Amino acid sequence: MRACSVSPSLRPHPLAKTGAGPAWSVVFLQLVGVVSPKKFIYGFSYRMCYDACMNSPLVIPLNTAPQQFAQLEALQAAFAEVCNTIAPVAQANRCWNRVALHHLTYHEMRQRFPQIGSQMVCNAIYSVCRSYRLILNHPHSPWNLARRGDLPIPRLQFQASAPVYFDRHTLTLKPGQLSMYTLDGRMRFRLDLDAAQMQPFRQARLREIVLFQQFGQYRLQFWFDPAAGAMAQTEESEHLPEYLLALPPESEPAQPMPRETALT
Repeated sequence: MRACSVSPSLRPHPLAKTGAGPAWSVVFLQLVGVVSPKKFIYGFSYRMCYDACMNSPLVIPLNTAPQQFAQLEALQAAFAEVCNTIAPVAQANRCWNRVALHHLTYHEMRQRFPQIGSQMVCNAIYSVCRSYRLILNHPHSPWNLARRGDLPIPRLQFQASAPVYFDRHTLTLKPGQLSMYTLDGRMRFRLDLDAAQMQPFRQARLREIVLFQQFGQYRLQFWFDPAAGAMAQTEESEHLPEYLLALPPESEPAQPMPRETALT
């Protein structure tokens, strides 16, 4: 990701720093003489960079050693296996509500997959619910509920390339360091983020943290509110993620779905 560069010697005006108003509020402050031209230029670019982070994800590539890469690959495969065990329960109960599906599956998943941490089981439940909402609401999906009504829904199958979802319990950020859950304990990476990249973490709610593999490298994707997040972006796309298969009910033949070659 190409980050906006910010000079550390400059500081934005407090009213421009709050993020409470639109970028043009800085223009008004400059016109009435509250903000100098130099601070106006910085305040405007600072806010523009912040707004850009709100409307697109922050993507951080992970510089992994071979052993770390293998550990993340193992986590990704285990996460997909848990999702594939939860998905038939969601299909049978027509349940894609996160709380309801948690009550239906959590304790059984903890017993069947003791190597998976409790919070990662919760994240797998979230992933299944999120994926069902996508398949059943996507305007280009043959399983769109608006068209099918109460007809049987498909069983979702997560491929080994399916992303892993993290949260504040399974991934933490500290100055200069990132720590994330794996099956073998915490994995840590050096993290150097500039002021513009850190701004969303301070001023916005973190909506989603996604681990995915692209071009032979693991990356972390951070989505912030008020952006609609990866779900809305995918729903607006004409394609569905390639890591997700929708297997038709036994009473129906397979239906082709538009595919996508990249995580969205």
